[in-house]
Amino acid sequence: MAYVRKIINDPVHGFITIDDPLIFEIISHPYYQRLRRIHQMAFASLVYPGAVHTRLHHSLGAYHLMGLALNELRNKGVEITKEEEQGAKIAILLHDVGHGPYSHALERRLIKGVHHEDISILILQLLNEQFNGRLQTAIEIFTGAYPKRFLHQLISGQLDVDRMDYLTRDSFFTGVIEGAIGYDRILKMLTVHDGDLMIEEKAIYTVEKFLVSRRLMYWQVYLHKTVMAAEKMLVNIIERAQELIANGIELQAASNNLNFFLKEHRPDENFIKHIEKFAQLDDTDVMCTIKNWCGHFDPVLGRLCKGLVDRKLLKVKLQGEPFDPLLVEALRNDAAKKLKISEQEAGHLVFTGEAVNTTYNPYDEHIKILFKEGTVSDISKVDNALIHQQVSAPVKKYYICYLR
Repeated sequence: MAYVRKIINDPVHGFITIDDPLIFEIISHPYYQRLRRIHQMAFASLVYPGAVHTRLHHSLGAYHLMGLALNELRNKGVEITKEEEQGAKIAILLHDVGHGPYSHALERRLIKGVHHEDISILILQLLNEQFNGRLQTAIEIFTGAYPKRFLHQLISGQLDVDRMDYLTRDSFFTGVIEGAIGYDRILKMLTVHDGDLMIEEKAIYTVEKFLVSRRLMYWQVYLHKTVMAAEKMLVNIIERAQELIANGIELQAASNNLNFFLKEHRPDENFIKHIEKFAQLDDTDVMCTIKNWCGHFDPVLGRLCKGLVDRKLLKVKLQGEPFDPLLVEALRNDAAKKLKISEQEAGHLVFTGEAVNTTYNPYDEHIKILFKEGTVSDISKVDNALIHQQVSAPVKKYYICYLR
């Protein structure tokens, strides 16, 4: 196989090197190139104008951090073969390849009940066929079936390179400095003990800063009330469109592939046969469609679409207690009278929900601290730890969206 060495200039990590011919072929594949056309942070740019980076940016950054992590572990005597290195890099490169348009905002919406990770696995399997079985190790690492657990933990865990990159990258592109983390020090302090990925005790405070930064980014950026309003409007646009289609109203999307998923949105056991259509969907299909629907005769669909395009979003309020049902009913009545629609239809314009975030979930993938004497402790149980049981409890906020 021909020698390959490509350099990518990344604004966050500097120069990223691609020196594996198979990885270069995967990056060149249309399934991967589609990630250029999917924003990493959906509608965060409506609040933070710089947040226009894509899933491709993030996956390349995570690939770069995976390489650094594997080198550090090797330097500490952890045995990692060339095949395992390649597999781990491919797995992290493709970990988000199953994301649909607008990523998490439309999760399980266009294809009811199907999670992006399930689609990622399907695409990995298809690519494995196309590349004559050379992605098998990557699939086993991605799914956690590979014997060396720490390789999967680098991809999916509380302290994985996926989170290290998206926190660093999202902080950089939004300008929210509270999200900045010391990922380089964390990488230097990674170790493997009894087959599990752990962190040396010297990095306890750096990991705590990482967890606190993640918490701040969620409430300041990912769960920002304006971002939530835009994402919920997008979800309601899709749901309203599917309602109209189900009632026999002709509704055309901007692409045949989006048309297909709007009309055939129920889960399909043989979803794999639709994967080629899905792999051509991106943010462009959805936004062009929404622009076309701005003048639609249906007042609900037209109002939501025009509001999203013009950034005339629904009003949002957050509070610590659930909203009074009488208030919700009154706001729905007002919206129904204003637009001459039913109260049920007004439910697309006035609705409540809850936003939840946990700083550190001790019941999920643990962050284990390896002490010098060889003992191991969960970070939430370390003496004088900032991340204790109280901080591990989920924070819940209730929101209401309504017509201005």
